Amino acid sequence: MLKPGSPACLHLTTKKLNIMAQNVYRAKEEVFFDDGREIELLHFVYGKENINELRNNPDRVLAAIDEYARTKKYLMNVGDKKGAIVVDEITSRKPEVMVELGGYVGYSTILFGQAVRNAGGQRYWCLERSPEFAAVIMALIDLSGLSDTVKVIVGPSDESIHRLHSSGALQNIDMLFMDHYKPAYVTDLKLCEELKLITPGTVLTADNVIEPGNPPYLKYVRSTCEQKRNVTKEVKVNGAEEKFPDRTANQYKRPEKLNHSLLGDPNLIYQSRLEHSFEPTGEPDGVEITRCVGVEAA
Repeated sequence: MLKPGSPACLHLTTKKLNIMAQNVYRAKEEVFFDDGREIELLHFVYGKENINELRNNPDRVLAAIDEYARTKKYLMNVGDKKGAIVVDEITSRKPEVMVELGGYVGYSTILFGQAVRNAGGQRYWCLERSPEFAAVIMALIDLSGLSDTVKVIVGPSDESIHRLHSSGALQNIDMLFMDHYKPAYVTDLKLCEELKLITPGTVLTADNVIEPGNPPYLKYVRSTCEQKRNVTKEVKVNGAEEKFPDRTANQYKRPEKLNHSLLGDPNLIYQSRLEHSFEPTGEPDGVEITRCVGVEAA
């Protein structure tokens, strides 16, 4: 057995740290998205000499995305560590229909879309606001061979939810993954509640609840039905509820307009837990896993 502090032990520790350093993404810059790197990623992936080995192979496409983020520029992906938390939930819950709000360049779309298909699911909806990002996602989904399961919808998340629901294409959500505009987590969840898309058994997964953080969302899913009903009364009287601070909103060129008058369904009973993990850069973060377990009589 190696003794702590011995040369051999220090050598192994240094080797382990070097391996960890090689596996993390490049540091996050002042401007870290929507500056052309997303199209650059697409050229990087499709320009690889072994491109034919990536076709119909989601894992190799994910590895190519990781390679770009580790050697070229940072990408705001969920990453393999937090991604594994959601994949475990998919494998356990086996959702027929899963919805993703915010696909960015398609890392989570590929990772979770493959997991849904492997679990016997039928549809993975990716709702992405940016036409440019959506184009990147669709190109990488096609390369991964997941077009039979994954469908990308372009436009603001609330409008896309309304459109899918009104068309009959989306009548129930078995699992929801939120990784889009952080202030929209609560308003989009409330919209889904009002449309009866969230029912007992639905699982909610929310990224970035530690970094950069999302206190309003955590407060909502961790509240009792009585606490939510009291907030609903305030909304009816004052027309608005506690709003998300503009900490992250200012990062966007075109911040979304949110409907803070949505009431949701405060009678839905949630059980919520935080799964601690790490960003691809190595920063601490976590995923909030929330399950709707019933409906409380008002």
